[in-house]
Amino acid sequence: MENCIFVVDDDASARKGLTRLLRTAGYDVRDFASAADFFEGLVSEVSGCLLLDARMPGITSQEIFKKLSARNIHLSIIVVTGDDDPETRLKAQKINAAGFFRKPVDGPALLDAINWALQTETSDTNY
Repeated sequence: MENCIFVVDDDASARKGLTRLLRTAGYDVRDFASAADFFEGLVSEVSGCLLLDARMPGITSQEIFKKLSARNIHLSIIVVTGDDDPETRLKAQKINAAGFFRKPVDGPALLDAINWALQTETSDTNY
């Protein structure tokens, strides 16, 4: 699965809007209502970008990052959140997020961030 965009957000309307935006832009998109659903459907041979809601029930963004690392899966992560506070920004920094966006997300800016994250991921794997 090459350059897939994974959207993990428990807010159905936000998830639907992000998925629609990304598909319209031509991306292969997989969306999930929970981190458990995401990990259940995730295969180890993936590349791409994870759009992650900063506040998911039952699991933190740091725990998701650790689970990905433990499975040797390296996806660029872009955090989206309704809570733009210093603590949430710090948590995004700790997982080396490639971007941080407050809901409602600016579509063109998000697409630019995804393009940048995918290019960075591709150049990192070419060493």
